[in-house]
Amino acid sequence: MTNQTGKIRKRTLSTGKIIELYQKGMSTTEIAVKANVSSRYIRILLKQNKVQLRPRGSWKRKYEFNEDYFKTWSNNMAYILGFFIADGTVARDGQFVSFAQKEKYILENIKQEIGSDQPLYQNKKTGVYILNFNSKIMKADLIDIHGVIPDKSRLITLPEVPDEYMSHFIRGYFDGDGYINYEQYTVTFVGGSKLFMNQLNEILLKKRLRTQYVNDGKNVRLHIRGRQSIKRFSDWIYNNKDRKLFLRRKYEIFAREKLKAEDLSDSKDINTIAAIEKRKLNFLTIFSILVSEEKACECIGININTYKRWLKEDHKFKFNFDVIWTYIMKG
Repeated sequence: MTNQTGKIRKRTLSTGKIIELYQKGMSTTEIAVKANVSSRYIRILLKQNKVQLRPRGSWKRKYEFNEDYFKTWSNNMAYILGFFIADGTVARDGQFVSFAQKEKYILENIKQEIGSDQPLYQNKKTGVYILNFNSKIMKADLIDIHGVIPDKSRLITLPEVPDEYMSHFIRGYFDGDGYINYEQYTVTFVGGSKLFMNQLNEILLKKRLRTQYVNDGKNVRLHIRGRQSIKRFSDWIYNNKDRKLFLRRKYEIFAREKLKAEDLSDSKDINTIAAIEKRKLNFLTIFSILVSEEKACECIGININTYKRWLKEDHKFKFNFDVIWTYIMKG
């Protein structure tokens, strides 16, 4: 018997329940999502229990939806495409695509927009909700029209989004892979594809937003910094938004700003790129004298977590720190 002890430990459905669902007509892909395992694992399990398998592709679609949704641009399609690039998956083997999110209501709204009546599944271990679309057509459109491939994280490029829909696409991507720190007037995107993040940076710069591009070797963090810049950003992405297609908690943080963009300025923001670089240099200088991370942090007015984040995200800072530390140790 195949050794699948690890799978059994993380599986969330019993063997009997899996067999019952399959015999009621549920696909192995749908069962796999509910059971927190792969569809291949489900097929192996059914074979081991001598359950007669249906031919692949023989299942009848249980739920209806607009398979051609990603063929036609609209404000909402642009949002959902951006959201999918951040939080979606194109199956490598099966003919399905999936959205995943902890906030159930946004997936319900996406489901409604695409015209589907199918239920969401929840991974009980992680709390994440999953929305599946079993469709060869939808999968092909995402790959062939928009370049959203399986294992997209490090290879994705920005789709050819018409200018009139770009703000909605960016809002979708931000809702999936972005966050805002209002106290520090910073918006951050996180991505694994350097090419995609470079293209995104170019778009933001054209909108006269102050950005900072940080490559930590594994992921890229693209920051928008400054009170005026994040106000301009929010005005842009929330302009003409659908009343249902945005994450409320992020929108509400931006809504704390009561002044207009023209009444604001980035110049006094202590988190500008130049100011941050100066503080990093000051830290290294003080550290080389005091040989204490805590005291150096105290001297320049940052907490220890900020220093640790610099080490993690800024290769140049880490290199210079290592040079100083090596010199001290030899000393």
